[in-house]
Parts: sequence; C-alpha cells; structure tokens
Amino acid sequence: MKTVIMAGGRGTRIASVMSDVPKPLIPIEGKPILQREIECLREQGFKDLIITVSHMADKIMNYFKDGSEFGVNIEYFVEEQPLGNAGALLKLKDKLSDVFLLLNADAMFDVDFNRFVRYHKESGAKVTLFTHPNDHPYDSGLIIADNEGQVEKWLTKEDVRPKWYANRVNAGLHVLDKSVIDNVNIDANKVGTIGQDGKTIKVDLDRDILKPLSGTGQMYCYDSPEYVKDMGTPDRFEKVCKDFVEGRVTSKNLKNKQKAIFLDRDGTINKYVGFLRNIEEFELLDGVAEAIRKINESGYLAIVVSNQPVIARGEVTVEQLDEIHKKMMTLLGNEGAYVDAIYYCPHHPDSGYDGEIKELKIKCKCRKPEPGMLYQAQEDYNIDLSQSWMVGDSSNDIEAGKRAGVSTCLLGDECFGQDVCVRSLLEFVETIL
Repeated sequence: MKTVIMAGGRGTRIASVMSDVPKPLIPIEGKPILQREIECLREQGFKDLIITVSHMADKIMNYFKDGSEFGVNIEYFVEEQPLGNAGALLKLKDKLSDVFLLLNADAMFDVDFNRFVRYHKESGAKVTLFTHPNDHPYDSGLIIADNEGQVEKWLTKEDVRPKWYANRVNAGLHVLDKSVIDNVNIDANKVGTIGQDGKTIKVDLDRDILKPLSGTGQMYCYDSPEYVKDMGTPDRFEKVCKDFVEGRVTSKNLKNKQKAIFLDRDGTINKYVGFLRNIEEFELLDGVAEAIRKINESGYLAIVVSNQPVIARGEVTVEQLDEIHKKMMTLLGNEGAYVDAIYYCPHHPDSGYDGEIKELKIKCKCRKPEPGMLYQAQEDYNIDLSQSWMVGDSSNDIEAGKRAGVSTCLLGDECFGQDVCVRSLLEFVETIL
C-alpha cells in the first residue's frame, strides 16, 4: 500500500521560525517533522512512500535519500513548477496502489493508521477523511456528515454555515481509492501548462477532488480523538513542541489505553429543566466551557453519556436531539472547548404514554444506572476504565460509574456512594482532576 506525502509547500507562514530549511525539515525536539511522520508510518508497516517535493526539494531529497536509512522505500515526484496541492497526484497516478494514504508533510501526528484504513475498507468508501473536533471550529472548515459517517457537505471557512453545527474538522489525513484520481475530470497532461485564461492549470485537492464527492455517498469521515496538528504557524509550532515534550502526542494514539471523563448532560453541562424538549431551553452552565477546555488540555477524553427517554416517549425526534447536541458543540467550540464523543440512550422501560415509540420502550443495558454507554465508549476508544471518572448530578450517574469501575463524582451534596462531591464541573476539574 502506497503512502503519498505532500511536501512541496513553501511554508511562508512559519518562515520566521526557520527560513533556511523547508518546512518538512523543521525539527521537533531534534528530529524533522517529516522524519517523525515517516517513523510513525514505518512502525505500523507503511513503508512504501512517494514524497512530492518542490520548494527546496534538494534539501529534502538529500536528507532522506531513498529512505533505506529510515527503514522505508522512498520515491520522489519533483514539481518543477507549481501544480496545485494535488496536481502531482494526477501526474503519478500510475504509481498509486488501489488504496493509498495521502498525508501532508507539516503535521505532527501519532495515529493508528491500520485502524483508519480498516474503517475505510469496511465502510465501502472511496475516500475517508480523518476528522476530529478542535478548539476553534468557528474559523475552521467543517465537515457535515450523517449518522453513518457519510459526508453530506464540505464547508470552507468562507462558506455560510448552519447556526448550530457539529465540531468536525478535516485533519488533513486521507485514505483514497485510486479510482477517485482516475475519475478526476482534468487532463493530467495539461496540468502545469498554460490554460486559455493565461494561467497555469493547477489541481486543488479540496476544491477539485474531495469537495465534489460530498453528498454522493462515496466519502466518509473517520472521527478520532488521536493527535493531529499542523505546525504551519509559529504559534502552532510552539504548541506542537510543548505537546510532544509533555507526551500528549504519543499518548493519544488509540493503540494506547485512554483515560476519559464521562459527563452526564442535563444538570452537569447544561442547566437542568426537567425533560429538555425545546432547543431554546438548552443553556450551558457557568464555567462548563472552561472546565471542558481544561479536560481537553489534560489529555483525558471528554465523553458525554446521557439518558434521553424523550426519544422513546415520542416527545423529541432523533433529528431534534441531534440539533440540541449541535448547539452544545457550537457553544462549547465558541469558547475553545469540545467533547470527543456523545452517547445517549433513547430507551425507556415504562409504556403507556401518548405518542410513544413502542420499539424503544424496553429495558436496555445502556440506560443509566446500567453502564452500557460507558462500556461502548471503552470499546470504541480503548479506554482504561480504572483510570477514568464519571461526573454527574444523580444517583443513576454514580451507580453507572460504580458498575463500570470508574471513579465517581457527584455535583451535589447527597450521598450515593460516590468518591467525591463538588459543586460544579469546574470545581471537579480544578480541585480533583
């Protein structure tokens, strides 16, 4: 399986950090960022690389040569003139494998690529985007997907976005079927030549190849909390270096056991109003965004686990609940915070309500105090429950946490056998976590 790494950018935004070397050779704790990428790939069996180069190409090729010194095989494609960030793909498409990885050379990551590729093949996608939440979704491009992960819309920073949206951002790692490149409606022989408008014909990865696949059922997103951050600006470079030194880069790889803070929703994240049926009644509690931002920075996953019997009762549709959760993610994102995953139980054990959804009127294993949602998250994200917490405002939250084997924290002063009591989520983060 081929891995294509795009390393041709000029890196003008980060030139103040180190202007005499190309961006892929800027060191993170003594090793070039591209070398760290290659080592991550090699350790997982991805050793057949094609690197596209342009700016200071000779320095990159002289450093890595044929790759043998680094335990991989490297071919190069040299752009003598700018072809756009995907023009090289059309030029070298005969060298691509049927399925290949496509990565940028200026990102720090430590990702379980085999898991990523497995998801791509199992979903039947033609393209799979590695997506994650970030702390500035309000000025990032957004990926809008359905509940199955199919990409419906690709919104750039300049596009009009919905009032409420999921915090899902393309991280710049991709799995592609070669057929996607074969079917691009641009003549590879004309790429790099002068078009009728007098401009050089270039190919843009997002605009010309990926974005047109939105809504076709061919492109999926792969949501993951693993570490991926580009270092294209001095501020981001500093942040990447800090994260690497503190061990946050490696620890987030899903091959490693994760720690999580499981969060109840109503009364923990948002103000309790009884059964929340109206999106207008959703309001974050004071200090919650700051608390969740601190959880994000701590290395713990922030995972919501919420009973939502209003679905079974027929009082809120799944689509309406999704919109409420999008409001939650938007409000958190506006303050630099995010949740890594949301799990909810739509069931209710008691029948007899007008408009109820009978198939959801069951006794299940996911409705707290049952620990099913925590167990599902454990499986999905390789979580070490013994190193994790459940934080909520009710006996059901505490009992679910105890059954799952996590530490428990009650927001309140009653006694349900919890490990600690605090007055707010922020107090928990600042004094206990």
